[in-house]
Amino acid sequence: MSPNKPLDMHAVQVFVAVAEEGSMSAAAMRLGISQSGVSQIIRQLEDELGVVLVNRTTRPLVLTPFGIALRNRGTVLAEEIANLKAQVVEAGQGIKPDLRIGLVDSFASTCGSVFTRHLLSKVTQLSIRTGLSPQQGEALLRRDLDLIVTSDPLMDANDVVRYRLFSERYFLITPKGLNIAVKNIEDLRALTNLLPIVRFNRSSQVGMQIERYLRRIEVRFPNRLELDNADALTSMVAEGIGWAITSPMCLLQGIHHAGDVKTHVVDKLGLERSLYLVARRDEYNAFFEDACETAREVIETSFLPRLNALGGDIDKLITIGERISHE
Repeated sequence: MSPNKPLDMHAVQVFVAVAEEGSMSAAAMRLGISQSGVSQIIRQLEDELGVVLVNRTTRPLVLTPFGIALRNRGTVLAEEIANLKAQVVEAGQGIKPDLRIGLVDSFASTCGSVFTRHLLSKVTQLSIRTGLSPQQGEALLRRDLDLIVTSDPLMDANDVVRYRLFSERYFLITPKGLNIAVKNIEDLRALTNLLPIVRFNRSSQVGMQIERYLRRIEVRFPNRLELDNADALTSMVAEGIGWAITSPMCLLQGIHHAGDVKTHVVDKLGLERSLYLVARRDEYNAFFEDACETAREVIETSFLPRLNALGGDIDKLITIGERISHE
């Protein structure tokens, strides 16, 4: 079989039926075709693949290792093909789609459950994957995800649409018992002589952004501790291990420890990030706009009130994106 020639998916469906029924005759009865027709289709499939799929000398039929591999993956593909026609028709009629969504960890932890509850009423099936922004962006471009909430707007990608949900300014957190105020960059420099920094992992979007900024303002110190999630980072600061630069959403992600840290809004700390909702262009256009409004509603009615409850005017560091125009 030529490596560029696609498999005959009807033949794969017939093979899956044979594997499930255990005989050619039972598969033929299930599919409503002749036994000889089933046998011929399996032979042709074996010829195309260049392998033997079925051991025909035993009763019931026994699959070869090649046959087992094809059955395992073919069963999933056969089910997807069986549903494909209905999904295409439904999409054309505006009926709720199946959707695969990627959520950056901080959004998933703080807004994910409310966002998901809203979306479940709008889709037939919802699959959610959480992780770091670079991973989510790559998955969207590979078509493994349909829509993502991310801090990476994928500005170099021409075939996506993006909507800025909100921007948030960064601030400092120190252990609650550390009786100092950090009001400006010089205070930040002095803080580095008192306690080590607790960093976000530099493979994350937040970690890379903070690292670049500290280099730019020439604040340098040894890398002693870095973490890959905001909950752990906040807990380390709460325990007095060090201080950290974080964001409102990341602080809310570590809410169990937020009461044991002190927040400092630093004058002229030129650090902020935005979260975007990104999708491939011309796919589920109406749903994309609906998802943007849903995410905005979650931010306004769930996220901001919980930030406000933390005190320290942290909610004032949030700027919500403009509504989508329908003109």
